[in-house]
Amino acid sequence: MRSFLTLLLFFILHHVHAQQPLLQQVLKDTRPAVLQRAKWAMQQTPETITAYRCDRSAGGKHDFFSEGDYWWPDPVSKDSPYIQRDGQSNPDNFVKHREVMIRFSRVMGALAAGYVASRDKTYLHQALLHARAWFQDENTRMNPHLLYAQAIKGRATGRGIGIIDTIQLLEVVQALRIMEKAGMIPAADLVVFRQWFRDYLQWLTTHPYGKDEMNAKNNHGTCWVMQVAAFALFVQDRQLMDFCADRYKNVLLPSQMAEDGSFPLELKRTKPYGYSLFNLDAMSTVCQLLGSAGYDLWQYTAAGKNMAAGAAFMYPFVKDKRSWPFAKDVMYWEEWPVAHPFLLFNAAASGNRDYYRLWLSLPHDPQVEEVLRNLPVRNPVIFL
Repeated sequence: MRSFLTLLLFFILHHVHAQQPLLQQVLKDTRPAVLQRAKWAMQQTPETITAYRCDRSAGGKHDFFSEGDYWWPDPVSKDSPYIQRDGQSNPDNFVKHREVMIRFSRVMGALAAGYVASRDKTYLHQALLHARAWFQDENTRMNPHLLYAQAIKGRATGRGIGIIDTIQLLEVVQALRIMEKAGMIPAADLVVFRQWFRDYLQWLTTHPYGKDEMNAKNNHGTCWVMQVAAFALFVQDRQLMDFCADRYKNVLLPSQMAEDGSFPLELKRTKPYGYSLFNLDAMSTVCQLLGSAGYDLWQYTAAGKNMAAGAAFMYPFVKDKRSWPFAKDVMYWEEWPVAHPFLLFNAAASGNRDYYRLWLSLPHDPQVEEVLRNLPVRNPVIFL
């Protein structure tokens, strides 16, 4: 046991030491923008899903609800079940719960990043107010499940596919880890926050919706692993961390990536560019998260497939989107690319300065809702 713990500590310290120089470079290059976002976040008051209600929800006040993006009224009869138009978002669907969760994510990520850049604990004190509203306050808290996410009128009150909506909790839980390390979460609050995420992990790993999402063969399966890994780190569940690392090695990487580093299932979608970026961001984040706990996934190779290949495939198309050889996305083609975390995380892992320079040159503060929704890592300094 002692030798295992010694080896684990070595990997963790090596990972942290290797990424410190890049973190300092990132802060040097982006500190004014980081502090500007933190200033915005300091002005935001807590707001949770209980502020908005949809009559089409089968749940209650504290239950997260959203509707499937690509589902529309049947033109034959408005009372008929909705029909699908893949890649085309229906602007009339209920997404307010998703929007306030994105806002929560932006606020918590910006406050934590502000602390990393300045060591001013005032930012973390403000973050605590938002965390209490979402996870503790009986009047405003969210229940730890997604039974009613991505519902479809006339077809489903909720679906496993809706679990992807809580990728927005990624920066929230990373902020909580930073707050805990800084001694800024009172013991009683920490117990409550950890229990919320333990309960949510229990639901994610045992409910049929969670199992369906885990077994999804595209970006949904990747995002399930990304979420479970992040939440397991916060609640210190080594068994779930092991499970996520194993799933990356034996399921995500070998089944989703082609030998050239592309993701064939994403390329078949109506938004092949955006989905390829999204899945690569998510897979890179899995490696970054678990790397902080001693799992060296960056170097892992399955049948010639690894994260280096994935980054190398997308890099030229991010540098010059005009070279993209596949179909254009049916929506939001012009909004991509932005400062994708796969570039920064791969730069940290490999030392490739071209990746870092490209990341630095891209837009870092997108405002389009679709981009925000598909970019859950907006403050990567809190992951380095």
